[in-house]
Amino acid sequence: MSREGESEAGEGDRVLVAEYALGLLDAGEHAALARRIAAEPALAAELGLWQARLASLDAEFAEVLPPGRTLPAIERRLFGAPAPRSGWWDSLPLWRGLAGAGLVVAMLAVGFNLLQPPRPDPQLLARQLVAALSEQGSDVSVVALFDPATGSLRLTALSGPSVPDRDFELWAIKGSAAPVSMGIIPAMTRSDIRLSPDVLDGFGEGTVLAISLEPRGGSPSGSPTGPIVAKGAATPI
Repeated sequence: MSREGESEAGEGDRVLVAEYALGLLDAGEHAALARRIAAEPALAAELGLWQARLASLDAEFAEVLPPGRTLPAIERRLFGAPAPRSGWWDSLPLWRGLAGAGLVVAMLAVGFNLLQPPRPDPQLLARQLVAALSEQGSDVSVVALFDPATGSLRLTALSGPSVPDRDFELWAIKGSAAPVSMGIIPAMTRSDIRLSPDVLDGFGEGTVLAISLEPRGGSPSGSPTGPIVAKGAATPI
């Protein structure tokens, strides 16, 4: 969905914006995409849509105010101890406050125009899924993002180096059904997997994604043979 005068974000850009909203991009990618979002209304609208989807997660975390000494300590490190001033006109905190307030007003004005999301289709939102894959005692950590529009799964590996002569294999487990292989996945990188019809059938909330460590080339039996190094259930966002 797009507003009048805007073109929709492409498939690759939609996934990038989702990863931006989830905090999965590295510093360079994050900064580059932030510049594009500021300049491209379609990306800004897509970001607003993802922010609306993720807003419900905010209620799960309580806000914690930092100690009152934190800001003065930061200012001392950045600017040094303030020199004596002759009056309010020379007050450095005053001008910092005014400058900060002006910046906030400018950001709010730009954000109001660019980041208002289009009204999402509730049925589409219900099909957007994310899964955080990890396992106690394992250093493998992966975030999986399911895009129902393309039937593909974007995997972002957060940790877990490759193992000599072994491969990571991804499995989909629906309820009590046997695991279905989704193929070999690379270590420590981002990858896209197009879900096959047998995986898409019944794929949804509660589907468990699991990664096993298999011999080079994948499981020889069609079922997991090695240890499960990460797993997580798909959750709507």
